[in-house]
Amino acid sequence: MGQVLVARLDSMGDVLLAGLAVRAVANGRVPDGSGANHVVMLCGRQGEAAAGILPGAAEVYSWDSPWIMNPAPKMTGPHADRLIEYVRNSRITEAVILTSFHQSPLPLALLLRLAGVERITGASTDFAGSLLDVRLKPGEDFPEDQPEAERALGIAEAAGFRLPQGDDGKLRITPGPDVQDLVGEGPYVVVHPGAAVPARAWPPLHHAAAVELLQGAGHRVVVTGGPGETSLTATVAGPSALDLGGRTDVHTLAGVMAGADAVVTGNTGPAHLAAAVGTPVACLFSPVVPAVRWAPYGVPLELLGDQNAACRLTRARICPVPGHPCLDSVSPEEVVAAVERLISGVSSLSTHVSTRRKARNR
Repeated sequence: MGQVLVARLDSMGDVLLAGLAVRAVANGRVPDGSGANHVVMLCGRQGEAAAGILPGAAEVYSWDSPWIMNPAPKMTGPHADRLIEYVRNSRITEAVILTSFHQSPLPLALLLRLAGVERITGASTDFAGSLLDVRLKPGEDFPEDQPEAERALGIAEAAGFRLPQGDDGKLRITPGPDVQDLVGEGPYVVVHPGAAVPARAWPPLHHAAAVELLQGAGHRVVVTGGPGETSLTATVAGPSALDLGGRTDVHTLAGVMAGADAVVTGNTGPAHLAAAVGTPVACLFSPVVPAVRWAPYGVPLELLGDQNAACRLTRARICPVPGHPCLDSVSPEEVVAAVERLISGVSSLSTHVSTRRKARNR
C-alpha cells in the first residue's frame, strides 16, 4: 500500500467533484499488482468537510493555498514549511494534483518536490520542467470543455490509476446521518437559496415566491443554509416552510438532500452535494462559468438561467451586468415547473461522453 496525496485546494464543490479521482487513486494500480493506496486528501479549509466524506480518502490535511484561496493568505516561509514538513513526515511518495483550467499545479508541485515526493502528475499549460513526471497539456491531451469530475479522473488515469471494477463513475459520499428528526415525515423538496458569491445568487424574494408556489402545488418545502444565512433562509421559508438555516453541517445537509425528491439551488457547492447523493437538481446556473464543466454531474438536471448572457465565462464574483439578467429573468413559475418535471421523471439524465485521450509524459 502506497501513501499517495491527492490535492484539490478549492472549496466544497470542487472537492466533491474530485471524488472519482480519489476513488481511482485509492484503488491503486491493480493491474501491476501494487494494490490499494492510502490516500491523503490535501485541500483548503473551505473544502475540508467535503474531503472528509469522500469514499477513498483515508486522511485529510487542510492547508490554505496562497494561489488558490480568495482572500489569499500570505506566502511565508513558515506557511510553506508547514505543508512541506507534513508531507515529508507522512512519507508520501506520489501526488496527483487536481486543478481547473485557470489554475496551475506548478506552485504546489515545487513544494511537494521540496518535501521529497518522487512522482507527481498534473495538467499544466506552462512548461513544467522537472516539477511534473506526468504532464497533461490542456486542450491537447484532453478537451477543456468536459465535466470537472471527468477532468479530475483523467488526471488520475494519466498517473496510472483506474476506478474499481463495477464503479458507476458517479459522484459519491459516505452515507449521511439519519435526519428524520430534522425534516419530519413525508416527501419534500429542498430549496437552498445561498450562493458562494453574489453573481450566482437568485434573488431572495424570487426564492420565497417559488417556495409559496411549490407549497401551493402540494409539496412540502425544506429550506437550507449555512450559519451565516439564517436571515436569508427565514425570508425564503416564510411562515410555513421548514427553515433549517444554520442547523446543518455538510454531512447533515447531505442527509437532508438525500431524502428530498428534488433540490433547487444555484451553481454552488450544495448543487454538487445533491448530485453526490443522487438527488435531481433544478439548478439556477449563472453562466459566469461554463455549465458543460460545472453543472451538477450524473443526476437528472434542469438547467435554468440564460447561458448566453453578457456575463458568460467572465468568472465574475459580482455581477458585471446591471439587473443580473442571467438569473433574475428566471421566474418562480419556471422553477416550479422544472421541479415538477424532475419529480415526474421527464427531465433528462445529465450524462457526458468521455473524450479523454491518453496522457503523454513530457
